[in-house]
Amino acid sequence: MPLMLLSRRYLFAVLLVLSGLPAVAQGSKADYDRSAELSKRFQSKVTKTGLQPFWNETGASFWYRMEEGDHGFRWYAVDAKTGEYQLAFDHERLAELLYETARKEADPSGLRLKGLRIPNKQTIEFEFAAKAWTYHLDTETLAMRAWDTPEQHGWRPPPNVHWKASIREHNIVLDPVDADGQRIDGKPARRLTNDGTPDDRYRLDFRWSPDGKKLAVMKRRSGDDRRVTIIDSSPDDQLQPKTDRYFYLKPGDKVSIDRPVLFDITTMQRVELPTDPAPNPYRIDGVRWRADSSAFTYEYNQRGHQVYRVIEVDAETGESRVLIEESPETFFTYSSKKFLYCLDAADELIWMSERDGWNHLYLYDWQTGDVKRQITKGEWVVRKVDRVDEDKRVVWFWACGIHPGQDPYHEHYCRVDLDTGVVTPLTRSDGTHTAVSVSPGGKTLVATWSRVDHPPVHELRDAGTGELIKEIARADASSLIDAGWIAPERFVAKGRDGQTDIHGILIKPTNFDPAKRYPVIEQVYAGPHGQHVPKRFYGMHRNMQLAELGFIVVQIDGMGTNWRSKAFHDVAWKDLKDAGFPDRIAWMEAAAETRPWMDLSRVGIYGGSAGGQNAMRAVLDHHHFYKAAAADCGCHDNRMDKIWWNEQWMGWPVDQSYTDSSNVEDAHKLGGALLLTVGELDRNVDPASTMQVVDALIKADKKFELMVFPGKGHGAGESAYGQRLRADFFVRELYGVGPRRE
Repeated sequence: MPLMLLSRRYLFAVLLVLSGLPAVAQGSKADYDRSAELSKRFQSKVTKTGLQPFWNETGASFWYRMEEGDHGFRWYAVDAKTGEYQLAFDHERLAELLYETARKEADPSGLRLKGLRIPNKQTIEFEFAAKAWTYHLDTETLAMRAWDTPEQHGWRPPPNVHWKASIREHNIVLDPVDADGQRIDGKPARRLTNDGTPDDRYRLDFRWSPDGKKLAVMKRRSGDDRRVTIIDSSPDDQLQPKTDRYFYLKPGDKVSIDRPVLFDITTMQRVELPTDPAPNPYRIDGVRWRADSSAFTYEYNQRGHQVYRVIEVDAETGESRVLIEESPETFFTYSSKKFLYCLDAADELIWMSERDGWNHLYLYDWQTGDVKRQITKGEWVVRKVDRVDEDKRVVWFWACGIHPGQDPYHEHYCRVDLDTGVVTPLTRSDGTHTAVSVSPGGKTLVATWSRVDHPPVHELRDAGTGELIKEIARADASSLIDAGWIAPERFVAKGRDGQTDIHGILIKPTNFDPAKRYPVIEQVYAGPHGQHVPKRFYGMHRNMQLAELGFIVVQIDGMGTNWRSKAFHDVAWKDLKDAGFPDRIAWMEAAAETRPWMDLSRVGIYGGSAGGQNAMRAVLDHHHFYKAAAADCGCHDNRMDKIWWNEQWMGWPVDQSYTDSSNVEDAHKLGGALLLTVGELDRNVDPASTMQVVDALIKADKKFELMVFPGKGHGAGESAYGQRLRADFFVRELYGVGPRRE
């Protein structure tokens, strides 16, 4: 047969041999069987993964329940000062007492003490068999006790408020009530407003001033009522298809707009707000009254997310002033980097901002609206605030990148003094911290950390200095390793600018042979709302099953994703098609320089949702590198997807940047193998987004594959059949063999 008549898969196999590369036999039924069994093979092979402290009320000690392998679970008591620990009680004796008293079998190796409280060293309280118990450790006596039942109350008005507000026919009506919230008979209701209509209505969200004399409420003017229609072609309960329509605003649609309205209850009159510092809002919310009732604040997010303000309204005059404003050149990440805390007694505000290029906390003077000081500072980011101690003037928060030399995405627990700005990292181990529990009184804490290549470790630390007191326990993964588990490999390379570190992981098959050459598959998700490469330990990653078929599977956080510098994040602004591809490709090329078993002549990519958009974009703009892409439920055109996510990164109004990032507009550029999957009942991303790509590909006379999943929603490609279809696609396209052959 002439070479030109060979099918692509056989031509690929011939070229592989001619190139001198070792052809790896993959795609057999044995490969698929081994992949399918991997989850079961690794299941329940790691012990001591979690540790939840139950603190003594003084914070001097704590208990925890830990899995002990073949010995089941045991409860331990720990001295919080030294970290010394011992068995908390005689497990067999307590199980015996529970059986004798509650007449219900209790397994001493699996005791679960629900609702555990430790009033003192010799007494515990817990729930068992739907009853409450007290156990005295010193005398080994068990007694049933009454339930701690909080008093049940109906609605109570805030202090000083003598009216109950409600919405009737879109307007506000006030009913007189007593101190218990009961309506006072004989006193008439008062109709506070008459201008509410179905399209411009008052909302059921009343904010009373502390003195009860003022009422702030939102009035909403309705926006567009866009509905998406989906068809359930194969319902389980009838033969004929069903249709459904649901509310779904898209970029550029008219949004509903809330406006604050202020009433003086002593006069039953509206207080006009003569100034409007909130033009063209996307959203207005977050009403908070000052403790002295002199004013209230609200938050304003301008359409396009490039202006965000905290605005104060004078309760007497209605005059408004801007207390805080963010007006970046790109976007203000309100969806994950907004934090406001009011220190009313100190006349201060704590605010989160990226104005210096990194996400940090700032202290504002409430009276002047000026920044008193930047609370945190440095080339690292505040990930989130845990709590604010107003008395001690300390903020407890999570940070990323605070320890130089560590992965900048590792989360660490920290505290900062509001007055001195001294930041104290309270966790220091080289991993990401997933749980921290601070003792009552705040003297010690228990923290758990891990990495993708390191099982969890549980530590007791000084909550003032962060010094390690003692390692309490660490997970045991020896059985997992004995079962053939290979840890994901962490790798760092420079990005497109030759300076910025790009982080990712590589996953190998359990029968990995460094003498062979493996195709590479990237799982992509470049959504700017987050960071997506796993950082914590998992015994089973879903990509391990794909790797088991004979692939190296990688995940990479390229520029445009979250939780690095503002400049790193801003790459996504009005350019979601970028998706960090220059960084991803550079990362893989750098990894392959020292890993000859990575065959970059055979690279595939897959992703879902925003990752589906990214995966298809790879074979539109970068098909010189990516040879095959599987795109599930992709938001292939940002004009077709939900309003809040897409306008957050692409801005408003809808402009040429939306067209430029559209996979539909660029479908004619397809230069690699493409598998499209979508659920016909997807309510997250309009399934028409995928079908419009299909239409464009057909018009461009491009070859591709399509699977529509009847009765399935968002992420249908991650169903068992979807994963099987994707695996077959990559085996066929990257190995050139028929999958699952005997």
